[in-house]
Amino acid sequence: MDSLEDLFCHIDDFCQAFVPQWQATLLDSGVNHRKRARSMSLSEIMTILVSFHQRSYRNFKHFYQKHVCQYWRCEFPNLPSYQRFVEWMPSTLMPLCVYLKHCFGRCSGISFIDATALKVCHNRRINSHQVFEDIAARGKTSVDWFFGFKLHLVVNEFGELLNMTVTPGNVDDRKPVPELLSGLFGKVLADRGYVSQKLVCQLLESFGVEFFAKPKRNMKNKLMKLTDKLLARKRAIVETVIDQLKNISQIEHSRHRSPTNFIVNVLCGLIAYCHQPKKPAINLEWVLPSAA
Repeated sequence: MDSLEDLFCHIDDFCQAFVPQWQATLLDSGVNHRKRARSMSLSEIMTILVSFHQRSYRNFKHFYQKHVCQYWRCEFPNLPSYQRFVEWMPSTLMPLCVYLKHCFGRCSGISFIDATALKVCHNRRINSHQVFEDIAARGKTSVDWFFGFKLHLVVNEFGELLNMTVTPGNVDDRKPVPELLSGLFGKVLADRGYVSQKLVCQLLESFGVEFFAKPKRNMKNKLMKLTDKLLARKRAIVETVIDQLKNISQIEHSRHRSPTNFIVNVLCGLIAYCHQPKKPAINLEWVLPSAA
């Protein structure tokens, strides 16, 4: 885990380069708005948000009041109240999106793709849920039904994130695949939910990507190279990444009161994972030579 100082320096270096370019591209509405000076900089706010996902706290309010305000007063001398800090969170959305892209790893030619559910409420409260009304949707996993969104991830063999997107819960796992893999190359391995000959042909023709999905039980077996078969057995790496995102980085909870802050929470959890020094990985030097 990065120290607080290292994390702040990394984020602050990014903000100093990004913010001037970002502000220069913003369109002016022609109406003068009062811009109140904040007691904290954008990099300080982003650092606190990401740090929450690196700690064992399950509730951000408790983390801010019991940890940040008590132990980090020297590092952040101008801390506002909790309510004021929450009001500032939506302004970090765009910088966090770009910063996450900055934290992505590099494609090595072998990638793994999967999707996971992000529940926003219990199924019994779907009819009374209002925060994500007309935004979230009811979907189905291999285990049960849920109400919320889907997080689609692509990782390499080192456990580094290569791309991500969030869709409503009723979106087919295969729909965002072309967009997710548009900048990648080599081989991509997936589970049974991605079986589609049309998708395989589309990815090969458009991007030159070899897409392998685990065949369903009622399908006939197809001939595969031994190396591809061995790599397919290592697809659990992406499931391990998702498990760490949910149980360590805490990207999923049902206490959201704003769609924007929901996205901020997911982005900060992914950034915290990217800064994680030890990630799940597979040893291809052991896999590939054994297939010779």
